[in-house]
Amino acid sequence: MIWLYRRSRHFCVFALSFPGAEALSTIYSSILTQHLSGEGFSSILQKSCPTLVQLALDLHQRVSSTFLPTAVKFHYIFNLRDLSNIFQGILFCTAECLKAPTDLLKIYLHESERVYRDKLVEEQDIQVFDKLQADVVKKFYEDTEETLEQTRRLNLYCHFACGVGEARYMAAESWSSLHKTLLEVLDGYNEVNATLNLVLFEDAMAHICRINRILESPRGNALLVGVGGSGKQSLTRLAAFISSLEVFQITLRKGYGITELKSDLASLYVKAGVKNIGTVFLMTDGQVADETFLVLVNDLLASGEIPDLFPDDEVENIIGSVRPEVRGSGLMDTRENCWKFFIDRVRRQLKVALCFSPVGNKLRVRSRKFPAVVNCTAIDWFHEWPQEALESVSLRFLQEVENIEPPVKESVSKFMAYVHTSVNQASKEYLANERRYNYTTPKSFLEQIKLYRSLLGQRSKELTTKIERLENGLQKLSSTSAQVDDLKAKLAAQEVELKQKNEDADELIQEVGIETENVSKEKAVADEEEQKVAAIAVVVSGKQRDCEEDLAKAEPALIAAQDALNTLNKNNLTELKSFGSPVAAVTNVTAAVMVLMAPCGKVPKDRSWKAAKVMMAKVDTFLDSLINFNKENIPEACLKAIRPYLQDPEFQPDLVASKSYAAAGLCSWVLNIVKFYEVFCDVEPKRQALTKANAELAAAQEKLTAIKSKISHLNENLAKLTAKFEKATADKLKCQQEAESTARTISLANRLVGGLAAENIRWAEAIENFRKQERTLCGDVLLITAFISYLGYFTKRYRLQLMDNCWRPYLTQLEVPIPVTADLDPLTMLTDDADIAAWQNEGLPADRMSTENATILTSCQRWPLVVDPQLQGIKWIKNKYGEDLRVIHFEQRGYLDAVERALAAGDMVLMENLGEILDPVLGPLLSRETIKKGRYIKMGDKECEYNPSFRLILHTKLASPHYQPELQAQCTLINFTVTRDGLEDQLLAAVVSMERPDLEQLKSDLTKQQNCFKITLKTLEDNLLSRLSSASGNFLGDTELVENLETTKRTAAEIEEKVKEAKVTEAKINEARERYRPAAARASLLYFIMNDLNKIHPMYQFSLKAFSVVFQKAVLKAEPDEALKQRVSNLIDSITSSVFQYTTRGLFECDKLTYIAQLVFQILLMNNEINPAELDFLLRYPVQPGVTSPVDFLSNHSWGGIKSLCSMEEFRNLDRDIEGSAKHWKKFVESECPEKEKFPQEWKSKNSLQRLCIMRALRPDRMTYAVRDFVEEKLGSQYVIGRSLDFAISFEESCASTPMFFILSPGVDPLKDVEKHGKKLGYTFDNNNFHNVSLGQGQEVIAEQALHLAAKNGHWVILQNIHLVARWLGTLEKLLEQHAAGSHDSFRVFVSAEPSSTREGHIIPQGILENSIKITNEPPTGMHANLHKALDNFNQDSLEMCARENEFKSIWFALCYFHAVVAERRKFGPQGWNRSYPFNIGDLTISVSVLYNYLEANLKVPYDDLRYLFGEIMYGGHITDDWDRRLCRTYLEEFIRPEMMEGELYLAPGFLLPGNLDYNSYHQYIDNALPAESPYLYGLHPNAEIGFLTQTSEKLFRTVLEMQPRDGGVGEGGGTTREEKVHAVLEDIMERLPEEFNMAELLGKAEERTPYQVVALQECERMNVLTDEIRRSLRELNLGLKGELTMTSDMENLQNAIFLDMVPDSWTKRAYPSMSGLTLWFTDLLVRIRELEAWSADFVLPSVVWLAGFFNPQSFLTAIMQAMARRNEWPLDSMYLQCDVTKKNREDFTSPPREGAYIYGLYMEGARWDTQTGLIADARLKELTSTMPVIFIRAIPVDKQDNRNVYQCPVYKTRQRGPTYVWTFNLKTKENPSKWTLAGVALLLQV
Repeated sequence: MIWLYRRSRHFCVFALSFPGAEALSTIYSSILTQHLSGEGFSSILQKSCPTLVQLALDLHQRVSSTFLPTAVKFHYIFNLRDLSNIFQGILFCTAECLKAPTDLLKIYLHESERVYRDKLVEEQDIQVFDKLQADVVKKFYEDTEETLEQTRRLNLYCHFACGVGEARYMAAESWSSLHKTLLEVLDGYNEVNATLNLVLFEDAMAHICRINRILESPRGNALLVGVGGSGKQSLTRLAAFISSLEVFQITLRKGYGITELKSDLASLYVKAGVKNIGTVFLMTDGQVADETFLVLVNDLLASGEIPDLFPDDEVENIIGSVRPEVRGSGLMDTRENCWKFFIDRVRRQLKVALCFSPVGNKLRVRSRKFPAVVNCTAIDWFHEWPQEALESVSLRFLQEVENIEPPVKESVSKFMAYVHTSVNQASKEYLANERRYNYTTPKSFLEQIKLYRSLLGQRSKELTTKIERLENGLQKLSSTSAQVDDLKAKLAAQEVELKQKNEDADELIQEVGIETENVSKEKAVADEEEQKVAAIAVVVSGKQRDCEEDLAKAEPALIAAQDALNTLNKNNLTELKSFGSPVAAVTNVTAAVMVLMAPCGKVPKDRSWKAAKVMMAKVDTFLDSLINFNKENIPEACLKAIRPYLQDPEFQPDLVASKSYAAAGLCSWVLNIVKFYEVFCDVEPKRQALTKANAELAAAQEKLTAIKSKISHLNENLAKLTAKFEKATADKLKCQQEAESTARTISLANRLVGGLAAENIRWAEAIENFRKQERTLCGDVLLITAFISYLGYFTKRYRLQLMDNCWRPYLTQLEVPIPVTADLDPLTMLTDDADIAAWQNEGLPADRMSTENATILTSCQRWPLVVDPQLQGIKWIKNKYGEDLRVIHFEQRGYLDAVERALAAGDMVLMENLGEILDPVLGPLLSRETIKKGRYIKMGDKECEYNPSFRLILHTKLASPHYQPELQAQCTLINFTVTRDGLEDQLLAAVVSMERPDLEQLKSDLTKQQNCFKITLKTLEDNLLSRLSSASGNFLGDTELVENLETTKRTAAEIEEKVKEAKVTEAKINEARERYRPAAARASLLYFIMNDLNKIHPMYQFSLKAFSVVFQKAVLKAEPDEALKQRVSNLIDSITSSVFQYTTRGLFECDKLTYIAQLVFQILLMNNEINPAELDFLLRYPVQPGVTSPVDFLSNHSWGGIKSLCSMEEFRNLDRDIEGSAKHWKKFVESECPEKEKFPQEWKSKNSLQRLCIMRALRPDRMTYAVRDFVEEKLGSQYVIGRSLDFAISFEESCASTPMFFILSPGVDPLKDVEKHGKKLGYTFDNNNFHNVSLGQGQEVIAEQALHLAAKNGHWVILQNIHLVARWLGTLEKLLEQHAAGSHDSFRVFVSAEPSSTREGHIIPQGILENSIKITNEPPTGMHANLHKALDNFNQDSLEMCARENEFKSIWFALCYFHAVVAERRKFGPQGWNRSYPFNIGDLTISVSVLYNYLEANLKVPYDDLRYLFGEIMYGGHITDDWDRRLCRTYLEEFIRPEMMEGELYLAPGFLLPGNLDYNSYHQYIDNALPAESPYLYGLHPNAEIGFLTQTSEKLFRTVLEMQPRDGGVGEGGGTTREEKVHAVLEDIMERLPEEFNMAELLGKAEERTPYQVVALQECERMNVLTDEIRRSLRELNLGLKGELTMTSDMENLQNAIFLDMVPDSWTKRAYPSMSGLTLWFTDLLVRIRELEAWSADFVLPSVVWLAGFFNPQSFLTAIMQAMARRNEWPLDSMYLQCDVTKKNREDFTSPPREGAYIYGLYMEGARWDTQTGLIADARLKELTSTMPVIFIRAIPVDKQDNRNVYQCPVYKTRQRGPTYVWTFNLKTKENPSKWTLAGVALLLQV
């Protein structure tokens, strides 16, 4: 607004008001008339135009005034856009569509519904609109009832009414024709796209038409609002397909941000603007990964121009691409025209469809930040389906189901709809009571129908199969006996045949023997010959090897010669040849070549250069002769002739090369060829010898081959004989086997008939039972479908409530009953004993809830999402699926690749440790959106192959996650949270296994045995039935079948016998085990109390795993006892104590009493030791309203509590007794510690809880002490003593997998304990095995390195302040999880973090907190605990270190007491300390060090020096407030003074400073001598704690009440709505708020400008600023509530503040300090205004001034000094205000004093003013603030002030003190002023 005021002068401002009715009528009449004057329209239509336009304008005006925007209905804004959209829709119609005026009316009604009605949020608003519309139509048209009735039934226009190919805007003829058209469309869509399984019911078809209408409109963009699973995306895709528009959705992947979105949008722009392809940009909530995405979408919707979307070169390309089209359209192809053409086409061709959810306030906030999202879109609101829609949808689906009788189908559809709506209602109750979010959506309902159809078909098929199997089995049995006689005849024939075959086989044996002997002889000869051949072969191979080795030696020379030749070519040889007379070295080379090349060894005599040139005449021929030179046959003559050349020292290639390169090559060739030949000559004899040896080997081998051929021939003969023999033997055996088989079959047949006699009867009965099941199948499956679909996330109570109290009764109320099995247990339909037994063997807890959960997990069709905070479910899942399970972590690198592989392979995948938000990339997988006929699923930008066997299980260890409706529709949520009963059974097993391992082992074996029996029996029977039913033909030969039957019978008999034995054994075991149940029950209770602590603070997370360890240690630690009863009692005590210690060390001090109270109340409830109704009264404290207390010592509120308590039998007549014995009761109520006193009369005999109830009403401020005493009485003193646990003890419980987590508190450094303990164990920085990382920017990498190193080498790592690296915490959790297994045993991690002040700000992962030992190091509460804590920092050695033992110990103890006082005084709030200071143990320890040094250095004790050092430096260094500094100084003056050495110094009333004792005796002295906790210990009055104790008590009981198990629903309650309440308060304030002060008039009156007048004027100005803001903001809010202004965030904040009775921030900033609620604050404001009005009327100083009524009281007090200074001409800085307290009240004064002023309205806190004596006196008990009489303030010179016997009393504006300081008044006192300083006495202007 400031911007507007200051800059508006630079602009010409135009106000564009809404056009008048006449202008609008002209505009729209012209548009409509022009359209209807076209070809084909009748003239009568044109005549009806004005009427229709008037109707449109009237309806628009009524809609605008009826439906006003509110915080929830923020989009109820109707303007010219809406009117234009209506007429735009009408313009779609052609003459074919509009034939008569009624047609025009119908299309108008349709368009107005689309524009207005589709925006409406509630059914109630829709009904109002329908009535409004009908009324307006009747006003302008006559006889329209029939038309209106037709439109109510069906009035839907669409562009595809005549078929998809013909785009004409026509009315749909009927729902059936529309359904047929859309079915064809759907089929066509599914042919080319990912399959859409849509149910085209009426609502869905209507939405398709609406969306398609929007997309067909010019620049039509849609905002579709509905919960996830409503079908927004699917229907949009289908609507786009109808309009031949492509659909584009962004593909979210890792790192997708604003740059990638711009890139995608740029591609869409090019596609739409350049290529002219119509496209829909579809965007969902889940795809808005960053809210800045909507900035681009907002620009796209508003103008089409998105800044910086294209780089400059791309812009030029686009302009170039559209330039020809621009020219073609007749426009100048300027740059601007081309770009405008491009953007216009983009806006025409690129449609935006936003699919957003209305859940929460996200959409409202977005609409405010990005107005185009609402303003530039057509809204289609998807409503929750009503009961009728649910019924019609389910009925339509059920029509296709064959297994249900037609009349029953309607009942089934009604039941399904009822189930859905009843779950919605239960979910609201579940959220209110359990704080768990459970959603149902239309998709959930459709999934229920789908599951029902699937299960019904499956169960029906299973039943049919079972019946067929049994019938087949019975039929087979009946035919068995008839076959036995045939088998006997067959057996006799087989025996004769067998005898003959035996004789034939014996003859053949002899022949085979002779032939075998011949073969053996020949084989011996062959073996001998073979050995000779082998010997020759060895010799040959040796010779061959020698030859090869020698030839290898010649090889390098040959290669070198070849390389030499390679250097020669035609050019360099020609060059050589051209030499005239070369040097000798060259001619020698050519001569040597001529020698070697001499034909037939005839060495030429002429070897001159000339001869050489002749030789080289033809270069090519010469080269070929060199290459093909016969190197293996060099004549001896040549060799002899060449020797001289070779011996020439210059005959070397290197030397020759300098003369000629070619000559060098020839030189090298000569040398190497000769060398090769020499080696070759050595090898030649060996080669000849080798050839000879090879010839010998070949001869030997030939001889061997001949022998082997002979043997082969003999073997063939033998083989023939042997084959003949084997065949004979086989025939004999076969015949024998057939005979035996027949005999066996006869035997088996007899056994089969006999064995199945019992089964015959049993199977017949089973068939009958199955027939019955068939009749009730549709009802039974209906119940189990509801069970699987909806109950998974509910707890036991809600499951039972829905199943037994809602669904079953509803089934019986239906007109056409659904046949259903009475008292059907869903588990019996879904599983059997064998499955359950197998699950339990795999680790599933044995309780009912766990079995139900496992059943749902194995039966559901949607992917199960297991909510499993105690990790029991995941343990079972991993055991059940074993190695077949692929476990994937959401955070692990490349997890999507792992999912992709599993998807293709059809694996079972478990995705562990999910958070509340899943990667959007997984969306298609979760909703099983297959493409390409179900063969692929698209994840990210990849198409992944989909195997139908793939199964996904999702898992989270979050205790109460809030998953969005979209995800809950895609998955089946299953609540695996452990139940109390289930845990009790588990812990009973654990305690018995430790106490009586023999017993538990026996029980475990017995259970497993019984489970195995069930599994075995089922397997055997299934196998038997399967074989029997599948046996075809002669099944009597199936030995396995009969043996299986006998095994089954035998096993069944054995099992029956063992079951009998087991029952006896089990009864004995159970009897023995049950004696330990109290211990298990107590432990289970303790766990659930501990687990509920996260309701108090999110830091309090505990895992079942960690609890189990504590439990086991507690059992081992319990004191042994021979008597079992006493042993169990010891176990209970040990478990309770251990869990208490484990839990409390991780709790803040303020929550410890809450936990202990909950602990004791729940224990007593479990043991039935207290009355639940009395506990309910104590916690709720229902007060009877409107009663007046008859006694002066009880307030009306307290009396209301007493009256309410009297309604209970045990407290009848309590009110009468209090009235009758008021004196006794008053004494009791006003005693300092009433909880320690006996109650008057017979009430003293009431039990402890009843006394607590009475105390709650009488003295709420003492309830914290009373509860402590109650705990001590019931559990023992160790539960209320606040001694902190030694770090070393906690450290013993840690291990490599259990970090220690320090929850930080101001002023405490817990890590010093770690360093100290580490030093003892050898872990220090110097040893490089102690790493301390203080987290912050860039420290994450260092922390990770330290963790890896420490885990490997067994070091310690401290990670400080992990709350500063929120983004890294997920990585830390993962690292700690990785290092939990396989790390060094000595590895330890210590983590510290500050707790969040709000639940929303909590960022520490649950995994880190659960698995850690949590330790809080807060300063303890209570003087007792604080003093012990202070002493705990020292030991006997500390006390003995100083030579001056007496002085040192006395001052040391006084210092400890001082430390405890200043630390604990904080609890008294501002009366304790004006500001909060982080005093810590370091202050104490360093003070003691200073004390030691000073005592050692001085003969006398330097008390003043010590007090200064302690009070101004050590502790004073923290203090920033002067009054707090005075307080600190005063304490030290009281505690540390010379008198302490005389043994007469009392540190507190009744607590004498102890003498010289040893260390432990000081602790004992505290326990024995320190008085009970009270403000006296701090120098405060008992009243000081009443206020904070009352608040603490209220909070305690409120928190304990919230932690109670909630059994009842929380009602919504009637009464006014939030908006109505706010509006009422707003109206009241506006009505009572006076007009502002006329400052011009006041300035005219106050001519003198005296100091007092200036103050009055300043106050009036300040008041004007405040009232202006109040008036402005309330007017603005009022307009917002009426819908005339859009609600801004400031308006919402103001609304919330008014609703919560809080002063809004914008008012507080301009007002005076106050701690009141809005109601009291405003009343006070009015009084202030009246005071100012009275004073400013004549500016005469009031007789008595209300000092509290000023914005700035200091200004008035300063004005008193200024007035006096001006009158007496005194310097202002040498003046002082004297304060004289009168004995009069305000009414006693009629005029102001001559000088100074009378003031009133002050209150004294911490003491009272005794009017009689004129002195400060002790406050009366329970009178927290006393009113001061009128005070006379006047200014006097400083030198005249009297400071004797005065207390310098600070004056504050509010109880907040500190920053509200005003002045200091000196008040008279007889007591030492230090008493009032310690008591925190101050004057307050407001209470």
